[in-house]
Amino acid sequence: MHAMQYEITLPADYDMGIIRDRVTAKGPLLDDFPGLGVKAYLIRERGEDSPVNQYAPFYLWSTPEGMNSFLWGPGFQGIVRDFGRPEVRHWTGLSFELGPSSAALPRTATRSRSLVAPAAAPADAVEAALEESRRLAKVPGAVVTALAADPRHWELVHFTLWDDPAPGEPGERFEVLHVSRPQREELKEGRQW
Repeated sequence: MHAMQYEITLPADYDMGIIRDRVTAKGPLLDDFPGLGVKAYLIRERGEDSPVNQYAPFYLWSTPEGMNSFLWGPGFQGIVRDFGRPEVRHWTGLSFELGPSSAALPRTATRSRSLVAPAAAPADAVEAALEESRRLAKVPGAVVTALAADPRHWELVHFTLWDDPAPGEPGERFEVLHVSRPQREELKEGRQW
Protein backbone atom coordinates (compact mmCIF):
# COMPACT_ATOMS: atom_id res chain seq x y z
CA MET A 1 0.00 0.00 0.00
CA HIS A 2 1.14 3.52 -0.81
CA ALA A 3 -0.44 6.69 0.57
CA MET A 4 -0.36 9.92 -1.41
CA GLN A 5 -1.72 13.44 -1.01
CA TYR A 6 -1.37 16.83 -2.60
CA GLU A 7 -2.80 20.07 -1.30
CA ILE A 8 -4.00 22.93 -3.46
CA THR A 9 -4.37 25.99 -1.26
CA LEU A 10 -6.77 28.50 -2.75
CA PRO A 11 -7.33 32.23 -2.12
CA ALA A 12 -9.28 33.22 0.99
CA ASP A 13 -12.19 34.50 -1.12
CA TYR A 14 -12.19 31.52 -3.52
CA ASP A 15 -15.64 30.13 -4.31
CA MET A 16 -15.33 26.56 -3.02
CA GLY A 17 -18.47 25.76 -5.00
CA ILE A 18 -16.12 25.51 -8.00
CA ILE A 19 -14.26 22.64 -6.32
CA ARG A 20 -17.51 21.00 -5.24
CA ASP A 21 -18.78 21.13 -8.85
CA ARG A 22 -15.45 19.81 -10.15
CA VAL A 23 -15.59 16.81 -7.79
CA THR A 24 -19.24 16.13 -8.68
CA ALA A 25 -18.29 16.07 -12.37
CA LYS A 26 -14.89 14.35 -12.23
CA GLY A 27 -14.95 12.29 -9.02
CA PRO A 28 -16.77 9.30 -10.49
CA LEU A 29 -14.10 9.03 -13.22
CA LEU A 30 -11.84 7.22 -10.72
CA ASP A 31 -14.54 4.92 -9.33
CA ASP A 32 -13.05 2.04 -11.34
CA PHE A 33 -9.41 3.13 -11.63
CA PRO A 34 -7.03 0.11 -11.60
CA GLY A 35 -4.66 0.01 -8.64
CA LEU A 36 -6.62 2.55 -6.58
CA GLY A 37 -7.70 1.28 -3.18
CA VAL A 38 -9.34 4.46 -1.86
CA LYS A 39 -9.39 8.09 -2.96
CA ALA A 40 -11.04 10.61 -0.65
CA TYR A 41 -11.83 13.93 -2.33
CA LEU A 42 -11.18 16.31 0.55
CA ILE A 43 -11.66 20.02 1.09
CA ARG A 44 -11.14 22.46 3.92
CA GLU A 45 -12.93 25.79 3.97
CA ARG A 46 -11.48 28.84 5.63
CA GLY A 47 -13.29 29.45 8.89
CA GLU A 48 -13.94 27.50 12.05
CA ASP A 49 -11.85 24.36 11.39
CA SER A 50 -9.33 25.67 8.86
CA PRO A 51 -7.18 28.74 8.27
CA VAL A 52 -7.31 28.14 4.48
CA ASN A 53 -9.45 27.09 1.55
CA GLN A 54 -7.92 23.90 0.24
CA TYR A 55 -8.53 20.98 -2.07
CA ALA A 56 -6.49 18.05 -0.72
CA PRO A 57 -7.36 14.59 -2.07
CA PHE A 58 -5.87 11.62 -0.22
CA TYR A 59 -5.12 8.30 -1.93
CA LEU A 60 -4.40 4.77 -0.76
CA TRP A 61 -2.96 2.83 -3.68
CA SER A 62 -3.14 -0.96 -3.80
CA THR A 63 -0.41 -1.06 -6.48
CA PRO A 64 2.48 1.23 -7.44
CA GLU A 65 1.43 0.79 -11.09
CA GLY A 66 -1.92 2.42 -10.29
CA MET A 67 -0.23 5.37 -8.61
CA ASN A 68 2.19 5.80 -11.53
CA SER A 69 -0.61 5.47 -14.07
CA PHE A 70 -2.48 8.28 -12.32
CA LEU A 71 0.49 10.61 -11.79
CA TRP A 72 1.74 10.36 -15.37
CA GLY A 73 -1.70 10.05 -16.99
CA PRO A 74 -4.45 12.48 -17.96
CA GLY A 75 -6.12 12.68 -14.52
CA PHE A 76 -3.25 14.37 -12.72
CA GLN A 77 -2.32 16.37 -15.82
CA GLY A 78 -5.75 18.02 -15.50
CA ILE A 79 -4.84 19.14 -11.96
CA VAL A 80 -1.51 20.50 -13.23
CA ARG A 81 -3.24 22.31 -16.10
CA ASP A 82 -5.94 23.87 -13.91
CA PHE A 83 -4.03 24.63 -10.68
CA GLY A 84 -0.31 24.29 -11.39
CA ARG A 85 1.93 21.43 -10.31
CA PRO A 86 1.44 20.72 -6.61
CA GLU A 87 3.96 19.03 -4.36
CA VAL A 88 2.86 15.39 -4.06
CA ARG A 89 3.56 13.82 -0.70
CA HIS A 90 3.76 10.06 -0.54
CA TRP A 91 4.31 7.57 2.20
CA THR A 92 4.83 3.84 2.36
CA GLY A 93 1.89 2.06 3.94
CA LEU A 94 2.30 0.59 7.42
CA SER A 95 -1.25 -0.44 8.29
CA PHE A 96 -4.84 -0.35 7.07
CA GLU A 97 -7.86 -1.06 9.26
CA LEU A 98 -11.60 -1.12 8.69
CA GLY A 99 -13.58 0.69 11.37
CA PRO A 100 -16.97 -0.11 12.92
CA SER A 101 -18.66 2.07 10.25
CA SER A 102 -16.79 0.54 7.29
CA ALA A 103 -20.02 0.16 5.28
CA ALA A 104 -20.96 3.83 5.71
CA LEU A 105 -20.30 6.66 3.29
CA PRO A 106 -17.57 8.87 4.83
CA ARG A 107 -18.44 12.51 5.51
CA THR A 108 -15.27 13.76 7.20
CA ALA A 109 -11.60 12.89 7.50
CA THR A 110 -8.74 13.59 9.86
CA ARG A 111 -5.06 13.62 9.05
CA SER A 112 -2.44 13.70 11.77
CA ARG A 113 1.23 14.01 10.85
CA SER A 114 4.14 13.71 13.27
CA LEU A 115 7.89 13.50 13.02
CA VAL A 116 9.84 10.68 14.63
CA ALA A 117 12.15 12.36 17.11
CA PRO A 118 15.84 12.13 16.13
CA ALA A 119 16.70 10.29 19.35
CA ALA A 120 13.80 7.80 19.00
CA ALA A 121 14.29 4.32 17.63
CA PRO A 122 12.23 4.22 14.40
CA ALA A 123 10.86 0.73 15.14
CA ASP A 124 9.62 1.86 18.58
CA ALA A 125 7.95 4.93 17.07
CA VAL A 126 6.22 2.78 14.45
CA GLU A 127 5.04 0.28 17.09
CA ALA A 128 3.47 3.13 19.08
CA ALA A 129 1.86 4.49 15.90
CA LEU A 130 0.47 1.04 15.06
CA GLU A 131 -1.15 0.91 18.50
CA GLU A 132 -2.71 4.32 17.83
CA SER A 133 -4.04 3.07 14.47
CA ARG A 134 -5.62 0.05 16.12
CA ARG A 135 -7.23 2.37 18.66
CA LEU A 136 -8.55 4.70 15.94
CA ALA A 137 -10.00 1.74 14.04
CA LYS A 138 -12.20 0.92 17.05
CA VAL A 139 -13.59 4.44 17.62
CA PRO A 140 -17.32 4.61 16.84
CA GLY A 141 -17.83 6.32 13.49
CA ALA A 142 -14.48 5.27 11.97
CA VAL A 143 -14.88 4.01 8.40
CA VAL A 144 -11.21 3.20 7.66
CA THR A 145 -7.89 4.27 9.08
CA ALA A 146 -4.43 4.03 7.59
CA LEU A 147 -0.93 4.62 8.90
CA ALA A 148 1.95 5.43 6.59
CA ALA A 149 5.56 6.64 6.87
CA ASP A 150 8.00 8.79 4.93
CA PRO A 151 11.43 7.41 5.94
CA ARG A 152 13.25 10.26 4.18
CA HIS A 153 11.83 12.83 6.59
CA TRP A 154 10.88 10.30 9.32
CA GLU A 155 7.28 11.44 9.22
CA LEU A 156 4.29 9.32 10.23
CA VAL A 157 0.77 10.08 9.01
CA HIS A 158 -2.52 8.77 10.38
CA PHE A 159 -5.45 9.17 8.01
CA THR A 160 -9.00 8.30 9.08
CA LEU A 161 -12.34 8.56 7.32
CA TRP A 162 -15.42 9.11 9.53
CA ASP A 163 -19.13 8.61 8.92
CA ASP A 164 -19.97 11.86 10.74
CA PRO A 165 -17.99 14.78 12.11
CA ALA A 166 -14.82 13.32 13.56
CA PRO A 167 -14.92 12.86 17.30
CA GLY A 168 -12.38 14.84 19.31
CA GLU A 169 -9.47 13.14 17.56
CA PRO A 170 -6.30 15.16 16.91
CA GLY A 171 -5.34 16.30 13.45
CA GLU A 172 -6.46 18.45 10.60
CA ARG A 173 -10.11 18.07 9.64
CA PHE A 174 -11.49 17.77 6.13
CA GLU A 175 -14.89 17.44 4.52
CA VAL A 176 -15.25 14.44 2.20
CA LEU A 177 -16.98 15.30 -1.08
CA HIS A 178 -16.68 11.90 -2.76
CA VAL A 179 -14.92 8.58 -2.24
CA SER A 180 -13.67 6.30 -4.99
CA ARG A 181 -12.80 2.82 -3.74
CA PRO A 182 -12.51 0.50 -6.73
CA GLN A 183 -9.96 -1.85 -5.12
CA ARG A 184 -10.48 -1.29 -1.41
CA GLU A 185 -10.66 -5.06 -0.97
CA GLU A 186 -7.10 -5.26 -2.35
CA LEU A 187 -5.77 -3.20 0.58
CA LYS A 188 -4.45 -5.77 3.03
CA GLU A 189 -5.90 -5.25 6.50
CA GLY A 190 -3.58 -4.90 9.46
CA ARG A 191 0.14 -4.43 9.47
CA GLN A 192 1.70 -4.25 6.00
CA TRP A 193 4.72 -6.47 6.68
